[in-house]
Amino acid sequence: MAQSPAMMPGNSASQANRPSLPRLNLQVTAGSPKGQRIAALDFTKGALVLLMVLYHWINYFIGPQVTDYYKYLRFVTPSFIFIAGFMISNVYLSKYVAADPRLSKRLFTRGLKLFAIFLALNLARVLVVPLLGTDSVTQNLFAPKNLFIVFLSGNLPVSGSKLVSFSILVPISYLLMLSGALMILYRLYRYAFHVVCAVLLLGILISAMTGARSYALEFVTIGMLGVLVGFTPIESINKLVRHPYILALAYAGYLIAITIWDVYFPLLVVGTALSLMVIYLLGTRGRESGKIAGEIILLGKYSLFGYISQIAILQILSAGFHRVNLGFAGLVLSFLAAFALTLVSVEIVDRARTRIGSVDSLYRWVFA
Repeated sequence: MAQSPAMMPGNSASQANRPSLPRLNLQVTAGSPKGQRIAALDFTKGALVLLMVLYHWINYFIGPQVTDYYKYLRFVTPSFIFIAGFMISNVYLSKYVAADPRLSKRLFTRGLKLFAIFLALNLARVLVVPLLGTDSVTQNLFAPKNLFIVFLSGNLPVSGSKLVSFSILVPISYLLMLSGALMILYRLYRYAFHVVCAVLLLGILISAMTGARSYALEFVTIGMLGVLVGFTPIESINKLVRHPYILALAYAGYLIAITIWDVYFPLLVVGTALSLMVIYLLGTRGRESGKIAGEIILLGKYSLFGYISQIAILQILSAGFHRVNLGFAGLVLSFLAAFALTLVSVEIVDRARTRIGSVDSLYRWVFA
């Protein structure tokens, strides 16, 4: 969702003189400059958007009969939030020194902007979805119970008719606003984020003991864990993912565990971390010049727009395909169309930004 240079924690003095951002290089090495964009991270974000297309396509075209299999894709949503947290320490602290008041303002403003985008998109959903006939918007969002579910507990249904769409934007906006406020404390105490993360983990433990699980709390906590990981030097992360056989063995163990015990929070954290490492490893092993890798990297640069556009595309495809008898061929076609149109939408925006100044300005105002 933002540019992704690496950063070293506690190095505020050197952060003020960052080199200008060079062209992408997919092969990230231990000696990569701090200001360099990490293409493998863009690849990871792009791959997550495509996995989100799969997740939502199942919801729209297959339905609740495969609910048991959603747990194998449960890592997708927290992975987005984890990366959003990673960006806070990895990107924003590479552009600003911690003492710069613009950093707190930037994070808090961006969080408010995402919250406003969430509200605007769901207002549009209320108006458009009934016309498409793909879903029903019959529940009153402003009922106290529904407001609590959407904005506090986050315990939305996995499939079927939903109270809202684009729900991932809510915990990300909370994470950004919380981090903006914490930056004020971080100037004085370098472990401010660690302390708050510990408090959030304690809150999850208490909620688990009382049987009141809150996905909103869990997602914000996972985002805060992403912030902490973002303080880690990128070369350490690269070394960690250079053991594919260990990763494969660990991932197999994770799959067995969620098959037996379902995706409880500890396993959700493990699955998020392992999934991101596997995808990141694929990004470091790929070639930016390749057509497929290049498209995924571009999608990663526009991950927020790609996330929003794929839901709109699936709504439209669902409206069209549900008017005919799909069959197996129709399902395959709808799946491929969802992938292709998501990539095309990003290509259109990218080209429009380079050619039309007003489009670029509008994009920056909304998404930057």
